[in-house]
Amino acid sequence: MTQSASISMADIYRFLSQSMQYPNPDWMDETYFSAINNFLDELGWQDEAEALSKSIGQGKEWLEPLQIEHTRLFVNAVPSVIAPPYGSVYLSDDGMLYGPSAVKTKQFYRERGFAPSGEYDIPDHLSFELEFLALLAEDDRQEDEELFLKEHFRPWFPKFRERVLAEGRHPFYRVLVNLIDFFTREELENGFESDET
Repeated sequence: MTQSASISMADIYRFLSQSMQYPNPDWMDETYFSAINNFLDELGWQDEAEALSKSIGQGKEWLEPLQIEHTRLFVNAVPSVIAPPYGSVYLSDDGMLYGPSAVKTKQFYRERGFAPSGEYDIPDHLSFELEFLALLAEDDRQEDEELFLKEHFRPWFPKFRERVLAEGRHPFYRVLVNLIDFFTREELENGFESDET
């Protein structure tokens, strides 16, 4: 993410979407951690910044524990995935993946001229929804952005966040879900202002 006087909501959504991907040193580098630290500094989240700094530290030792935690929380764990990052899991009575809410999300994308790129992509994955919000913000489609947050994102995200906060062992994902929560609140208006000039 580039530093500028004003970071757009599209940039923030895109950053958060990338953050939910499997940890990889190709993107999770010094620039990435500098950006996340800037967010925490701007928000005054000093405790979170300190916890993240202690857990990441220096060198490459931080990567494997983060990859293990990502897999444990979001991909597979025994007896079941702890915090599946799919809206339909939280919105259907039976916890079904690709349930009716996923179909509605996909329909919302298409009605606004967008669609997930892969044939087998699940449309209500957290990363897809954040990327979609980035596209809407980039096109200055604030009404669609607010409607999507209200009808498709916020109904399930707090439940997902609760699971990550309760079961997360690595501070990175607890910090991340709190950042996502902060930046996707319906009442949040305007971009994230930076003090840097």
